[in-house]
Amino acid sequence: MKDHPAGTLTVDQMAENLSAFAIDRADIKSLLGTIPEGHPIDLNRLEYELAILKILSVGWGLAFYMPATDINKTPLTQTFWEQIREISNNVSTLTETTTGTRVDYFGILKERLDTFVQQMQENQAEETNPTGVMGPVFADACGAPNDPMVILTGTKMFALTLGSVKEYLAAVKIKDITIH
Repeated sequence: MKDHPAGTLTVDQMAENLSAFAIDRADIKSLLGTIPEGHPIDLNRLEYELAILKILSVGWGLAFYMPATDINKTPLTQTFWEQIREISNNVSTLTETTTGTRVDYFGILKERLDTFVQQMQENQAEETNPTGVMGPVFADACGAPNDPMVILTGTKMFALTLGSVKEYLAAVKIKDITIH
């Protein structure tokens, strides 16, 4: 993610950086490269689901790593999701233009988020690490339940993305919003 070490960033600049990171495919391609040749998973589906998981993980990172008392948390989170909605609308339009099929990509993100949240709530045991829940749920979304390679790939995406968001939030300063 881009940061501006010479100063602070506005909420809009941070949201732009976070949304650009959320849709960047470099780490997705890297994770796909770890799948052994001949593995039965549909790599296109895996890539598609990794992209969804990464976007959702950036949103979770904001929720996990920004204190509830930070006056910038709500505006940053809201601006991030507004940008993701806009990107999703562009993806939906492009998909419809190229395939003739209407796809609501933001709706797909929301459905997947609901599934992940439901599973997190159902597995709230104190010793349960969220990454331990995300991998199996991710594998189900990929149509490969109980596949250790797919579970590990989803777990890695979730953990790496959360770690990146945490580092980014620690490395940049947000220009506080002035409330009138």
